[in-house]
Amino acid sequence: MSGRPSKDSPVRIDPNTGRPLPEGIRWRTDRRRYQIRLVIHDVDGTPKERTQMFLTLMEAKKELAKALAGKNRDGTMTLSQWHERHWPAIAASVRPATARGYDVAWRLRVQPTLGHVRLEAMTSPLIEAAMVRWSGTPSVKVDALAVLSRLLDAARRARIIDYNPAREIRRPTQDAGISPTSRALTLEQIARLLEAVPAGPYRRYTAALVYTGMRAGEATAVRVRDADLEQGIIRVSRSFSPGPHGELIEQSPKSHKDRVVPIIQALRPHVFEAMKGKGPDELLFSGPDGGRLTARNLRRAVDWEKIRIALGSPDFRVHDLRHTFATILFDAGASAPDVQAVLGHSSLQVTERYSRAREGVARRAGSVLDAALNGPVMAQKRDVPRL
Repeated sequence: MSGRPSKDSPVRIDPNTGRPLPEGIRWRTDRRRYQIRLVIHDVDGTPKERTQMFLTLMEAKKELAKALAGKNRDGTMTLSQWHERHWPAIAASVRPATARGYDVAWRLRVQPTLGHVRLEAMTSPLIEAAMVRWSGTPSVKVDALAVLSRLLDAARRARIIDYNPAREIRRPTQDAGISPTSRALTLEQIARLLEAVPAGPYRRYTAALVYTGMRAGEATAVRVRDADLEQGIIRVSRSFSPGPHGELIEQSPKSHKDRVVPIIQALRPHVFEAMKGKGPDELLFSGPDGGRLTARNLRRAVDWEKIRIALGSPDFRVHDLRHTFATILFDAGASAPDVQAVLGHSSLQVTERYSRAREGVARRAGSVLDAALNGPVMAQKRDVPRL
């Protein structure tokens, strides 16, 4: 470094001990502080000179050791500046649909509340305070926290910050939202739904969603050869997901694992009709012109608002067909591991949200309590003398 003082210079002597200070540490008489001066490299590799002041020699040594160990101390950049640099890496590492959700979460929630904060000043209380201002459902807030955590994790790996405070935050849980079982259709409503959807490709697609529990993108990607009427199964090994520009991208299912779903008797005629005149590699549930079906063009083609009125459910969604299938499976007596396998959930905890087991426990507990309370009442009635 230019202007380096000699070993005998006052700035190189510790005023408290009279001994020479370690290399890289100076004494600032005018500030009465120990100073470290380092050449560091920012995320782009550009060298920068930075100084820091400390009250004690021990603090100065500790910070100097961190820097010499390769720690990047350029934590003065804001979260927005870091996002601009690192976002392409995040977008490339997740599924297109996830990247799209992260981008919306960043623009609408994280950037307005935390974008101005320096990386080195980011703390868990600051994040919690920002979350109070985030609008949306628990799942939307989880997306916002996830993209923030990914950004801070990358800053930690780049040695810009010591730790990721977002990892200390408790994730909003779906329990705070509406239970998926409450969004499930009854058997009578399923019949009304299929009757309301015009016969043809859209009814077949709707029947596949409600009778298999496949995600809309998974049902869209099923090929004719994936359906085995003899075995009564459909193999789910791919999914279509909207890309950043609205294009459909074929990829693995959300869980990244292949699975099979049943072809129940109610679905067999729909699958049989869908197979007619098609080769093994053609889409099974295709549109009227052979194109790919999506939840969006289904809603548009069948007048979804009219469907909602017919069901008596003003906020009914296509994804609720999956909730319906899972809930019916549980009601029919299927075990949680079996339901998990068919739905392709990554954890049993997610699957069990569709079980109404707690309702059964409540009814049984109520029966026991009724019996306990009614016993003394009946005894009292028998003891009352007749006039």
